[in-house]
Amino acid sequence: MANQAILVRLDGTATQSDVGALKKWLEREKQLEDRVRRGELRIQERAGTDEQGTPMGAGMDILLTLVNCAGAAVFAEVIRDVRQAVEAWRENRRQVESGDPPNGTVNPVDPDAE
Repeated sequence: MANQAILVRLDGTATQSDVGALKKWLEREKQLEDRVRRGELRIQERAGTDEQGTPMGAGMDILLTLVNCAGAAVFAEVIRDVRQAVEAWRENRRQVESGDPPNGTVNPVDPDAE
């Protein structure tokens, strides 16, 4: 069983505060929180990079790593949970702060290449 990872990247309108708030939101999402508590999932902020892995200045990404992932079905379930959580965070952000929330992408990545 290998580790698998999911990269959450907010667009250029995001602030450092947005990244931190989204990370905390993900950590409190029930399905993800349970996996973290069981040691199956790690959620980390890390310096943002472009497609070639080159650092992109002050930007930050959120990397979720599934430790010893049991299979494709579990990984697909976690990706779905993360996408839903990002959308819920955006909706919440829209209600509590002025202006549009940053757009976010949720994509699988190779944790060894990250």
